[in-house]
Amino acid sequence: MGDYLMSLIKCNDIQNASGGIPTVKSQRLIPTAWVNFNGSGTVAINDDEGVSSLTDSGTGAYSVNLSNAMSDTNYCVASSNNDWNATAAAYPESTSKVKVYVENNNSLSDTSVIGVIVMGGQA
Repeated sequence: MGDYLMSLIKCNDIQNASGGIPTVKSQRLIPTAWVNFNGSGTVAINDDEGVSSLTDSGTGAYSVNLSNAMSDTNYCVASSNNDWNATAAAYPESTSKVKVYVENNNSLSDTSVIGVIVMGGQA
């Protein structure tokens, strides 16, 4: 058997030389932004990266405001929630805002834990 080399890299921040998201073989592998928030009662961020604030737009409707604008509105958004009977849907509303809706039995509904992940290139 051949010799195997093992390397350990430790760092606090990785940034593309041009200032964007790091890439491996031209693939953006790190979420641009993500948030876990309470969507019931007083809406509040539980934890996040790259999110500046939330807006409660009414029952089951929220806006996630990004800290840094995306390069265009063709980025990808995934969402989840903790209610097995409900469905969370999210889409890019603008380069700096993601719209999130939670639906249960064909009606908008608040739920206590909502997650959103944003993937794509920042401006």
